[in-house]
Amino acid sequence: MNFTDMESFIYRLFQYKLFEINRTSITPSSVIMFVIVIMVFFFLSNLLQKMLKNKVLARFRIDQGTQYTLSRISHYIIMIIGCLFAFQFIGIDLSGLAVIIGLLSVGIGFGLQNITSNFISGIILLFERPIKIGDRISVGHTEGDVTAINMRSTTIRSLNNISIIVPNTEFISSQVINWSHGDPKVRLDVQVGVSYNSDLDAVIRALREVAEESPTVLKNPVPDVLFSGFGDSSWNMELRVWLQDPKTYYSTRSEINCAIVHKFRQYGIEIPYPQRDLHVRSPLPMPFFTKENL
Repeated sequence: MNFTDMESFIYRLFQYKLFEINRTSITPSSVIMFVIVIMVFFFLSNLLQKMLKNKVLARFRIDQGTQYTLSRISHYIIMIIGCLFAFQFIGIDLSGLAVIIGLLSVGIGFGLQNITSNFISGIILLFERPIKIGDRISVGHTEGDVTAINMRSTTIRSLNNISIIVPNTEFISSQVINWSHGDPKVRLDVQVGVSYNSDLDAVIRALREVAEESPTVLKNPVPDVLFSGFGDSSWNMELRVWLQDPKTYYSTRSEINCAIVHKFRQYGIEIPYPQRDLHVRSPLPMPFFTKENL
């Protein structure tokens, strides 16, 4: 086979009709051009997102969640334009998209419902913003920080630094606890029991000092100390404080617990052990059996 025959074979191969959409023949060459156009728009979208985030949005001091939402929306718009341009580039007019949408609707009926619902849920999350990047959330048994909101799923970085992929529909159809939504302040309640022999005024003063000396506890709202009830072997006290950042919840609780132990030892306040009374009864006399009374 000479060079001319090889060139003719390659030409016929790339012009081979694979199928037809709206009276437009789809060939390997048109498929390749379609993929190239999509890749070019994908590259342009990534470039635009970086410029938008680093040079435009950063100057306006927009929060991280809003920056991510605007970035993802711009990505979707550019990719939709790229798809439309790619269809036009290979000779399929916009009316031909109705055929593709019809094919997709058939596919949805055969098992793409979950993918479609997750995609629509992702759009709702980006526009409604019940959660955003950086939020501390709890969904089901998962607690962590939102790191990405994609078309199908949302990525949560757990407290153990594990990435958990959650379908977007979980945030629309299930109950989600967003610790950072709206006002990020969160209240921390610390319960502690003290001996009945303690000086109540000293206990209240010690707990207030623990709250005042903590660097992560807010001064406003003012920390509060409550006498919540009488326990079996202790007075049940409760220290209520407010934190600015919900991500410091667990570390602050540990810090306050340690500070309470040191402060109570300083004031001579006893944290009693749980006590239980054990009543021992004498055994009942057992009848004595002999051969005569059997």
